[in-house]
Amino acid sequence: MDPNAAPLPNYQEDEALFAQFLREHTILREASADDDLLDEDDDDIDDLLLEPTTEGKTLVRRVPCYPPHLQRIKDRMPYNDVEGLDGKRTFLIEVPLSELVAWDAVRGSELARSATGNASRYHELFCRVVDSILDGMSPSPVGGRGGRGASSSSGAARDSIDVLSEQRRAQQEARREEREAARAANGGLDDVNALGGGGLENDAAVTGGQAGGGAAGGTSATEDLPPLLMRRYELRILPLRRPGSFPPFHVQHRDAPSSPYYSSSSSLGSKLDPSSRSEIEGASLRQVRSRSLGHLVTIKGMIVRASDVKPACTVATYTCDACGCEIYQVVSNKREFLPQRLCPSGECRRQSKNGDTLHLQTRGSKFVKFQELKLQELPSQVPMGHVPRSMSVHCRGELTRLACPGDVVTVDGVFLPQRVAEAGYKAMKAGLVATSFLEAQNVIVHKKSYDESGNAHLSDEERARVDAQIMEIAHGDDPVGTLSSSIAPEIFGHEDIKRALLLQLVGGCTRKLPDGMRIRGDINICLMGDPGVAKSQLLKHVASIAPRGVYTTGKGSSGVGLTAAITKDATTGELALEGGALVLADRGICAIDEFDKMDENDRTAIHEVMEQQTVSVAKAGIVATLNARAAVLAAANPLYGRYNRRKSLSENVNLPNSLLSRFDLMFLILDVADVDRDMALARHVTFVHQNEGTDAKNGGGGVDTVPMDDDEEDEFGLDKDKEDENDQPTTLVSSGLLREYISRARKHQPVVPAEVAPYIVEAYVSLRSQGTPTGKQMKNGDQTVMTARQLLSILRLSQALARLRFSDYVAREDVDESIRLTHMSKSSLTDNDQGPGGDQGSSKRKWGGEDVTSRIFNIIRDYSTSSRSSRIELKLVEAMVLRKGFTEQQLKQCLEEYQSLDIIQMNSTGTHLDLLSGEAQ
Repeated sequence: MDPNAAPLPNYQEDEALFAQFLREHTILREASADDDLLDEDDDDIDDLLLEPTTEGKTLVRRVPCYPPHLQRIKDRMPYNDVEGLDGKRTFLIEVPLSELVAWDAVRGSELARSATGNASRYHELFCRVVDSILDGMSPSPVGGRGGRGASSSSGAARDSIDVLSEQRRAQQEARREEREAARAANGGLDDVNALGGGGLENDAAVTGGQAGGGAAGGTSATEDLPPLLMRRYELRILPLRRPGSFPPFHVQHRDAPSSPYYSSSSSLGSKLDPSSRSEIEGASLRQVRSRSLGHLVTIKGMIVRASDVKPACTVATYTCDACGCEIYQVVSNKREFLPQRLCPSGECRRQSKNGDTLHLQTRGSKFVKFQELKLQELPSQVPMGHVPRSMSVHCRGELTRLACPGDVVTVDGVFLPQRVAEAGYKAMKAGLVATSFLEAQNVIVHKKSYDESGNAHLSDEERARVDAQIMEIAHGDDPVGTLSSSIAPEIFGHEDIKRALLLQLVGGCTRKLPDGMRIRGDINICLMGDPGVAKSQLLKHVASIAPRGVYTTGKGSSGVGLTAAITKDATTGELALEGGALVLADRGICAIDEFDKMDENDRTAIHEVMEQQTVSVAKAGIVATLNARAAVLAAANPLYGRYNRRKSLSENVNLPNSLLSRFDLMFLILDVADVDRDMALARHVTFVHQNEGTDAKNGGGGVDTVPMDDDEEDEFGLDKDKEDENDQPTTLVSSGLLREYISRARKHQPVVPAEVAPYIVEAYVSLRSQGTPTGKQMKNGDQTVMTARQLLSILRLSQALARLRFSDYVAREDVDESIRLTHMSKSSLTDNDQGPGGDQGSSKRKWGGEDVTSRIFNIIRDYSTSSRSSRIELKLVEAMVLRKGFTEQQLKQCLEEYQSLDIIQMNSTGTHLDLLSGEAQ
């Protein structure tokens, strides 16, 4: 024997060690918490240990971990007050390997290492230990501390399975006594049983027993009642550094230094991120090799297909027609099994001629829920030029229905091989080729939905800190600007576009009318422009922030890949629908790059999704309608390489007008040479490369600050060193805090009050009259004119702005800002140099011979002339200027400049302005 080889495991010692762990292990929990698992005797409370945490504010105590939980299983008392277990009769027993190491650093580590390397064997070993402990426990007496769900009679609650098992055990005992009597009559000689006898176990490799001789020795039929038939719990083995989430670990305190999950480097920003809820980073499918067979592995990927939940047989029960005894066959996690035909009893074998006397009894068998998931690599895990790999994941019991197509999940499971087919033509054709699958032990769903808050797992102190940060942003001067600047902060400029992307992440309110009509609330945005203006980077960043963001390219996507495809199940041969990118992005954002390069036939599949938000399929006899409630973020390049101002929008991007009209906002980004803007852009890029990003290296906290250059200009070319806030840094919000803010904002359902509705109508009519198409525009079919769909777009944008204010009502300021963004998107398509407030150009460039300050003053002077009044209310001026697409910062500078020239004079309260007589006329 090789002296360097690892020693062989001793399963008897491991069983005893695990039984000792279940009896002795303790966990930490807060001393002030209500304890439902611990007896409140004075002696037990005196024995508890008090341990201070790192902050010194919370006292924790050590309580027994598994004995109260096992007693509750013995008493059949479900956890009706625990989230995720309400109404479920199946108990969960989690065995985190980190708890084994924390219990005993030497023996526990060895047991954890053995369980990781041979997970299937040790899973059965742990179950056998739990069965033996439960058999030795007695139900709690009447009047004891039963809690909710306790039985009203003495002992545990009995059901039909208990009555059936008692009858079976009584029959087996009577049959055993008859055999003992027959054995005594034969002089102590046993009856030869070629099939292994009544005590034949299911699997000799698992239980340690030995099968009977001959070819029939591999049968799994037995007269003994298998423990699996009576198990009312599911045991899960969790890998190292994976904490438990169900009782008794749902109240475990993990911030104390003595906790096995304590980490001094943990930050609030990382805890807010759902993807970092666990400290284990899931591996890619490419990193799982053949040496991992049988091991407990952690894999991260995306669910692309989920089968229906069907019952899978775990214990098959047969009845013998000849002798009347019941035979049990344990099916250990197999998709297929060969039913038994021969009764193993000696009496039946002597009397029957053909031997085919067993018949399967469905009511006496045990079935569990079974679901097969198809796990695929994430796009970020696939190397360039390679095809994404996929693997089947088998979920059983309470692990079913946790994930659906489109979810990003981390799966802890046992990596096992599987034959292509057990028998028949497929097995002969496949030969020795086998596939692999993952037997799931734990499933964690990431990026599920904005409706689920990310702070549910935080402590009270951390939750209060998050609330304070969110309220600080909400009550700030410009919460929309603060949040929008945190979207792709490495990309310079594009302030209005980032604001629009923030509103797309928040979205409007989906209205479902009483007659069944549905008005979408998702906002669709199209970015068009010259190459090299960071369109693709914006798309990827937004797809990473969205809970269900899918990024794809137009050239590499087909109509079937975007909507739905018909696939054939390799096991059952049934036809099933497999959702495409738009279906996977349901209740999220689908980012489509190179939108103009899609085939015309494939592009028509998006028309229904962008307005009705459904995918209708009628293929291969399957007629279905799938939900595709996704916001579309598209990026397109001009047809001629660079945008041609002399041609219309539809001619430049080669997209039909029927598709362009479905976009709420369309921004044109041009690469125009400008000395001042190029200087600011170069400084920003060098700053990012110098500091390796814009986030400060502070451990990933909630809010970071990044100083800006003094010479950096804003979106309209105003020099910031003229303003008072030039020394204030730009505030950046972490991705986790941004998701939490948006999650809370989406809980509001703002409505348009009666006093704001006439204002929206007046603004729409005004914009409609201003945007009347000319003869050339009507000839080219230009989409820059105001249409009825733009009115719904203004309403959706206003609702998104109201959500960001945590308000249930739309204000006039929200309507003004939405009109300004709409005007900005239109003006970027028409003006030669991006128009007012655009991302291109500077204050030195003229629009129609006038700079920005002169244009704002002309608006004020024209209104004064038409109203024949030299005094104008400041709120009215702000509404007029913002509606034209200018910003408050530009209006402020205009008023300051003309006040210094003694042309405009403000009153003492700052509510009205007066035009002096020389300029009022």
